[in-house]
Amino acid sequence: MKTLKIVALAALVLLTACGQKSKKDSSTEQKKQSVEELSFPSISVPEMLPVEDRAKYLAEHFWDRFDFSDTTYCNKPDITEQAYANYIDILRYVDPSVARAAIADMTHRAEADSIVFDYFNSLNDKYLYDPNSPFRNDELLIPTLEVMLASPLLNEAEKIRPQELLNMAMKNRIGERANDFIYTLHDGRTGRMYAIEAEYLLIFINNPDCPACKEIREQICASPMLSEMIERGVMKVLAIYPDEDITAWLNYRHNIPTSWINSYDKKLRMRDEELYDLKAIPSLYLLDSEKRVMLKDCNIVPQIEEAIFYAEQGKE
Repeated sequence: MKTLKIVALAALVLLTACGQKSKKDSSTEQKKQSVEELSFPSISVPEMLPVEDRAKYLAEHFWDRFDFSDTTYCNKPDITEQAYANYIDILRYVDPSVARAAIADMTHRAEADSIVFDYFNSLNDKYLYDPNSPFRNDELLIPTLEVMLASPLLNEAEKIRPQELLNMAMKNRIGERANDFIYTLHDGRTGRMYAIEAEYLLIFINNPDCPACKEIREQICASPMLSEMIERGVMKVLAIYPDEDITAWLNYRHNIPTSWINSYDKKLRMRDEELYDLKAIPSLYLLDSEKRVMLKDCNIVPQIEEAIFYAEQGKE
């Protein structure tokens, strides 16, 4: 853990160092900018600020010099979208409460102009909601949606989708108990997810013949850490198929490791009642022994290993 923090902080030091320029350089750049084109107005982190506090400073002040009323930036993705991506990356290194407040403030500032507001909301959607985004994060998406729903710039019709996204994002949040459900095995026996006893439970929502599902399954099986935990019973894997083509599931079930619980949702409650977000399959949920969510809608095995590693370290 210490090594990871050192690397992250070193990157932030480099970032802030790059943002600090002499007054002469700054003046020259401003003149050049006015003649040629826009550039992102970076900020300088106070030199006396401890390294461990620099990420927080950047998160809270990243947009201080950015003109949210200038719609020209909306046509400069190499400037604005790149800055946004850098910003989201910075938020990974601060306390979640700081990150949520910071991105809510950014979205609120974008209300300075309706075109800019729409543009930043599209970036929030692309980076924080899209299932193909490596930055996908419901905990950061939620405050941006709340700003949209409270904004006078959107009419009631325009708030329908943000409200639907918010309703889904509020389900199975990290730190809260996951929605329970009944699963069915190939022989007709049923079980309740909450009744599975294990220190860690990995819910693997999958489809037959899904290439990405196969890849994730193989990664789990290839992980020495996860394989050892499954063998000892410390972790259990509940594979569940959420759709209606049971014939396809039965034909494919032998591809699932016998040490896993291989099941399907007979009554289609996960899908029809939206107990879980199924916008992207495969989807992994890591739960602790109390069925609290540790990871939500994840599809990266190293992230699972890391979450368990830190959880185990916290027990010592």
